[in-house]
Amino acid sequence: MNSRRERSNRAALFDGIEEGGIRASSSYASHEMDEQENEKAMDGLQDRVNLLKRLSGDIHEEVDTHNRMLDRMGNDMDSSRGVLSGTMDKFKMVFETKSSQRMFTLVASFVVLFLVVYYLTR
Repeated sequence: MNSRRERSNRAALFDGIEEGGIRASSSYASHEMDEQENEKAMDGLQDRVNLLKRLSGDIHEEVDTHNRMLDRMGNDMDSSRGVLSGTMDKFKMVFETKSSQRMFTLVASFVVLFLVVYYLTR
């Protein structure tokens, strides 16, 4: 029993060694192939990371551009709101005075303006 155990230990110790040199094992070749596949996979991942980095940079620039446009639009809306409120205040003043002559002038002005725009667009 001891001799069998020694043989199995010796076989495990010298596994892969032949007379006159080392036998090329299939595990070494598969290990090299695995390394090559890992290198290819890493190259592919690096390309994808670079692509995602460029895309995120483009998205960042686009968001900045849209934020600037929205800020300008908000400022324009605020100025329009100021002009509109001034116009509404003038209309309120005209309607509160209840002067028939002013009311007639206002209505006549709107009618004339409408007719001019109508004939210009035809």
